[in-house]
Amino acid sequence: ASTQIVQPPMALRSYQELAITQLRGALAHHPKALLVMPTGSGKTVVFSEICRLADNKNRKVLILVHRRELVKQASDKLSKAGVEHGIIAAGFKPSAHSVQVASVQTLARRLRTVPVDPDLIIIDEAHHAVAGSWDKIIAHFSEARIIGVTATPSRLDGRGLGSHFSTLVSGPSVAQLTKLGFLSPHRVFAPPVIADLKNVKTRAGDYANDQLSEAMDRPTITGDAIGHYRRLADGLPAIAFCCSIAHATSVCASFNAAGYRAKLVTGNMPMEERDEAISGLADGRTQVLCSVDVVSEGTDVPAVSAAILLRPTQSEALYLQQVGRILRPQPGKIAIVLDHVGSTLKHGFIDDVRAWSLDSKPKRQRKDEPAVAVRQCPKCFAAFKPQPVCPCCGHEFPVKVRELTQREGELKEMRRQDAIERREKRQEIGRARTLPELLALAKKKGYKPGWAYKIFYGRRY
Repeated sequence: ASTQIVQPPMALRSYQELAITQLRGALAHHPKALLVMPTGSGKTVVFSEICRLADNKNRKVLILVHRRELVKQASDKLSKAGVEHGIIAAGFKPSAHSVQVASVQTLARRLRTVPVDPDLIIIDEAHHAVAGSWDKIIAHFSEARIIGVTATPSRLDGRGLGSHFSTLVSGPSVAQLTKLGFLSPHRVFAPPVIADLKNVKTRAGDYANDQLSEAMDRPTITGDAIGHYRRLADGLPAIAFCCSIAHATSVCASFNAAGYRAKLVTGNMPMEERDEAISGLADGRTQVLCSVDVVSEGTDVPAVSAAILLRPTQSEALYLQQVGRILRPQPGKIAIVLDHVGSTLKHGFIDDVRAWSLDSKPKRQRKDEPAVAVRQCPKCFAAFKPQPVCPCCGHEFPVKVRELTQREGELKEMRRQDAIERREKRQEIGRARTLPELLALAKKKGYKPGWAYKIFYGRRY
């Protein structure tokens, strides 16, 4: 699989046009291309323009989405681009338009009656594309070229997307787009009260929702979340990412009791009620939206300025999608992340450089391997990349001074053979690159396992 990098010019529109140009070039050699763009950088705008260009050439396009919110979002962007289209989803009448937006769940049941035979399939949130329903649709339209778009081309199960895409077009990083003003700068606060998840089981690669909800839905955690929101993001439009409906209901009630305008949004609610709750973030009717897996992907509300992370996750993609909801720019906006669950410590900052690939990931790191480098201020609890002074409150970390000490001992003559033996010993240690190799070497030499851990961790920092 090949990878192409799109560097952002000074105008976001120009960057989006450049991404389209490189995608078209990639499709000339690869029938299945994946476009990776950070959350908020305009993936829907890009594929809407691709649809407009295809429609002008009488090409038929099928857009696949997996949520009702994404159906509406794609439809809105197509309309703004002047593209007439149909919608294949429950509650919509069929049409014969050349461009169709389809709910994957609905389309999988209606393959025999689809009004178009697409020349091009566009897959939104393409990291889901290895699931069964998507495969069924792609196999049915086997002659169509495919474009996938996503901000997070990674899956919790570690499966790479190389089985479904042959080339990757990678857009600029979050840090680049933030520097150019296309995404909002942000600050991260990680309060010291972190839930104890040692007894929470893992199912399907992530924490078990029922046990997770019980672990997080405690007065100390919810009250702490309210207190930190009041201190650090008071009144800012915020999304609280919760574990379950019961957990979100409890959090919502607690915020309301504290005097905030909080609303609940779940996947079981009618779309009109969800739209009402989400749109309230833009005009002040809603201050805190308590969500359960509804606004992690595709929600476009630039006014949202704070993310309250109350759902621990082992999924890097889910974490990035959650924090990405608050990065859409507005004048003077600085987004606030209140990380109550240690996701930043586990997955790193959202603007860390990530080298995306179509390859599958190796097995997860061992539990005893070090976390990503994050420093937390003991005064204001801001989390940031290691530096001597807190960028939020100015707290200076004390510098540890190493003093030179003198010990009793004698100088000995250095023999050439000693130097050769030392060099060979260093080379042997250098060839042991992984922790298991170092542990095996320690056992061979009769050293304690701590020797291997010390060398392995020392290389990391």
